[in-house]
Amino acid sequence: MTYSTKLLFTVTSCLLFSTIIHSGALYASNSDSSDTFQSTNLRKFFKDKRIELGGWIHGGATYNPSQNGGFNGPVAFADQANRFQLNQFNLFIKRPVISETNRWDIGGRVDFMFGTDAIYTQAFGVPTFDVNSGEPLKRNTWDLGLCCASTKTYGIALPQAFLEVHVPIGQNGLNLKIGHFYSPTGFETVPAPDNFFYTRAYSFNAGEPFTHTGIQGTYIINNNWTVSGSAVTGSATGGWDGGWNKQLGNWSGIGGITWTSDSQATTLNLTGTYGETSSHSSTSWAMYNTVLQHKINPQTLLVLHHVHGFANGILLNNLKYTNEVKDVQWMGVVTHLYYDLTENVSLGARAEWFRDRDGFRNPSPFRIAAASNLVNGALVSYAGDINSVTITPADYYSATFGINWKAAKTLKFRWDSIKKLNIRPNIRYDRVDAYRAAAYRPFAGNKDQILFSLDFMLPF
Repeated sequence: MTYSTKLLFTVTSCLLFSTIIHSGALYASNSDSSDTFQSTNLRKFFKDKRIELGGWIHGGATYNPSQNGGFNGPVAFADQANRFQLNQFNLFIKRPVISETNRWDIGGRVDFMFGTDAIYTQAFGVPTFDVNSGEPLKRNTWDLGLCCASTKTYGIALPQAFLEVHVPIGQNGLNLKIGHFYSPTGFETVPAPDNFFYTRAYSFNAGEPFTHTGIQGTYIINNNWTVSGSAVTGSATGGWDGGWNKQLGNWSGIGGITWTSDSQATTLNLTGTYGETSSHSSTSWAMYNTVLQHKINPQTLLVLHHVHGFANGILLNNLKYTNEVKDVQWMGVVTHLYYDLTENVSLGARAEWFRDRDGFRNPSPFRIAAASNLVNGALVSYAGDINSVTITPADYYSATFGINWKAAKTLKFRWDSIKKLNIRPNIRYDRVDAYRAAAYRPFAGNKDQILFSLDFMLPF
């Protein structure tokens, strides 16, 4: 996809959503009967065609007593210290498929995201340098560099653009996604409404893929068992975070199986990825994770999450290894506990241990490393000083406590537009210990830090 095509796609998407929002505003104001009639017809057309338009706005701020500015170390997403950030302004248009066994159905979805979280969900699976040889690579151009490099923090991502088809085979039919979509691995995810906490676990940010490009199939065997499989491409990191126009000869696989108890109180998911690292290397890149969710009672949910990744023949350059080729591993264990105190207030706790055994997966700050590229033969990053990025073999520990408060419902606001407002105060403690390496202090010269955060999330 050329830059002009991408720009046209972006502008068209913005105009489409602006038109819909404007139509909705006219309908709400009821200031002109013809406008109201047109808006009503438009809404009826979308309803009849099962077309859904929506999105969310998500932003917040962290207070970091250890920092006078800059970043919250290797903590991602809410990574800006002592400042407000608009994390996600996400718009989507979708047509969900009807999963019936007696007929075909076609749908799909496109997402547009603007904000400081865009960098984490762009198709960055072709890095600046080949992870095995260190040779420069041409990066994917699906959604990298669409805008805003001068701001150092804001950007645009197109995290999903897929066609979905229901194929009426077997007892329950097969659902296929074809295109670019969020990864089916793990528990946490990029979209703000699908997470309890402002920040994400290291296991999610450094241990798992965010998106894929390819084909994904899901089949419900019965009420207890669901299986999925994917063929993904466009990546030089084992099928992770691939785009549309590079590394298309390199294909990887994803497989998953989910068991659900008869009572629906317990689910267990096992998902893994495996493939050759890139079209230049036949070395293996793989990971697996398990997610156990159990409803202790109607108000209490326990989640246990484990991830383990492997990559062979990686060229390492960090605070311990210099130009050394090794087989690397990383792993994490995360525990979540959530409790609905009232209809509008929920409490949550998360504890994690993540080991980047060889100093390959968790750079600090992550944003600067992810935004790097070669300019006139020199490695630079629009997000900051590339020389400030550090990484070493290390164990990362974190504990997060938070509240989700549906403020508009509690205060009985009558304005429909903010009835879904969710306010989330959090407190998080992080500590890092170097693993068989010299002392490591990525938190503004410290081994640990504490973050106080307050963010809001408003779906529409």
